[in-house]
Amino acid sequence: MIDVERLKQRFIKYVQVWSSSKDDVDDRYPSTPQQLAMAALLRDDLAALGLEDVRMDEWGYVTGTLPASPGYEARPTVGFLAHYDTYPGVSGENVKPIVHRYEGGDIVLPDDPTVAILADENPELVRYRGEEIITASGNTLLGADDKAGVAEIFEGLAALMAHPEIPRPTLRIGFTPDEEVGAGTAHFDVKAFGAHVAYTFDGSLLGEVENETFSADGATVRITGRDVHPGYAKGKMLNAVRIAARFVECVPQGLSPEWTEKREGYLHPLKIEGNASNATIAYIVRDFTVEGLERLEAYLEMLAASLQREFPGSKVEVEIKEQYRNMIYHLDKEPRAVEFALEAVRQAGVEPRLESIRGGTDGSRLSAMGLPTPNIFAGGVNFHSKFEWVPVRAMVKAAEVMVHLARLWAERG
Repeated sequence: MIDVERLKQRFIKYVQVWSSSKDDVDDRYPSTPQQLAMAALLRDDLAALGLEDVRMDEWGYVTGTLPASPGYEARPTVGFLAHYDTYPGVSGENVKPIVHRYEGGDIVLPDDPTVAILADENPELVRYRGEEIITASGNTLLGADDKAGVAEIFEGLAALMAHPEIPRPTLRIGFTPDEEVGAGTAHFDVKAFGAHVAYTFDGSLLGEVENETFSADGATVRITGRDVHPGYAKGKMLNAVRIAARFVECVPQGLSPEWTEKREGYLHPLKIEGNASNATIAYIVRDFTVEGLERLEAYLEMLAASLQREFPGSKVEVEIKEQYRNMIYHLDKEPRAVEFALEAVRQAGVEPRLESIRGGTDGSRLSAMGLPTPNIFAGGVNFHSKFEWVPVRAMVKAAEVMVHLARLWAERG
C-alpha cells in the first residue's frame, strides 16, 4: 500500500529546501521568508496530488481537503498536520541527505568526521540493522523534525487515493510554519479548518503516541543596576551583568534540563543580554502540571527578591508569559482521539507506546483552542542536531498509521 521509494524521495526533496524559522521576530509572520517558499511548494504538491480546496494563506498556512468516501460524508472530519519549519539553532541550509544501509556500529558523517552517530548513544539503531536510515552529511541538521511528518502525510494521502475501497471521512490537511519558535498556531483558524479531531505527525520513536506535553511558560528576568565609571566605582556601582550571573548561578543544577528526566520540570536559561546598567535573562519554564509551573515560577520570584536584598538599590523583576499547556487537559473531551491512535498503531503491526513528551507540539495549542490533537510518531531521532537520523521503516509505518486512522474514524467515528 505504501510506496516506500516515493515516500523516501519526497522526504529527501523536502529536507533539501531551506525553511528554518527564527527566534525573536515580531515584525513578520512567518519569521523567515524561506518558509513561504517551502509553503508554496507544499501548496503546489497538494494540488498536484489532487486534493480539493488547496490554499496557502498570508501567514504561510497550507491547507487542503480530501473528500469523504461515498456514504461516509456524515462522519467527523479528521485533520492531519505537520510543521515544515526547522529548528533555527542548527543550520538547515544546504542539507545533503544520505541514505545508509545500516550494518551496525557508528555512523561517521562525511562532511565532518568529528560528527558521528554513536551506536552506544543510539540504542534504537540496532532495531534497523540491515535497513535504510537517512542522515544529513555532518554540516547541518537533517530536518526530519518535521519534514518526515510532512512526507508521511503526503504518502498517506496518496495511498488512500490509490485505494478507494478503504473508507475515509472528510480529511483536512494542514502544514504550519514557526512551530520551532513556539508560534506554529499563532494565526491558525481552528473554525475554518473545520476538523472534529486532528493528529500531528511530529513525534519521535516508532510506535509512540503522545497524549501529554509539557505545560510551558516563558520568564524574563529584568535587572536594573547602577553604572559608574569603573575607576571610581567602589561602593557605588551595581553591575547588572554581575547580578545576572549571580541569578543564574543561584538556580540549582537539579532544576536544569541537563539534570532532569521523565516527568521532572525544569528552569532553562536561554539567553543573557545587557550591560552594567541593565540586563535581561530569558528563561523557559517547563512542567507537566500547572501547579509545577507555579512552583518553579515562585522560585524565580523568591530569588529575585533575595538578590534585591543582596544588592541594595538594584531592581530585579520577573515577568511570566504563558506559552502552552499540557494537551491532556483537553484531550479528555474526545477520548476516541487517543483510543483510535493506539489502535491504528497496532493495525500497522507496531506495539504502541503511550508517552508524555518532554516538549510541546502544535497539538498542545490546538487542543487548548478546541481541536483535540494528540501527537503521532514521525520516526526521527536526535532532533535539533547534526546527529539527527530517521529510519525509513518508521516513516513507512507512520504513513500506514494515517491510513488506519482514516478508516477507523470512517467505520467507528
